[in-house]
Amino acid sequence: MSTPLPTLLVVAAALIDADGRVLIAQRPEGKQMAGLWEFPGGKVEPGERPEAALIRELREELGVETKEACLAPFVFASHAYESFHLLMPLYLCRRWEGAVTRHEHAALAWVRPNRMSDYPMPPADAPLVAYLRDLL
Repeated sequence: MSTPLPTLLVVAAALIDADGRVLIAQRPEGKQMAGLWEFPGGKVEPGERPEAALIRELREELGVETKEACLAPFVFASHAYESFHLLMPLYLCRRWEGAVTRHEHAALAWVRPNRMSDYPMPPADAPLVAYLRDLL
């Protein structure tokens, strides 16, 4: 029997603008999966609620403020990487304050869901694109 993998809880957001485009962010050099495009978000700290973690991550990564009421649970990814299992709820967010600014990523892009397959994504993020295409 194989050794069980630790589960890592990560939260992510699909920020959706007035034109129905979704924000994706390119992972910077020096990080695992550098150069791939992902939904912004990050790790949930011990004792932290997922929504609070996402609000914190959006502030740190993009310089925007949002409220829990503006986060709508949408779908989740469950993916086994080599050294851990990723569980990632994806929230929809259509309301935030402040201008989206790149703080931690190599690049940002506002993309229509039907064009998101043009951007290489980590294995956990890629399957979520079909749900966004169906919704938007």
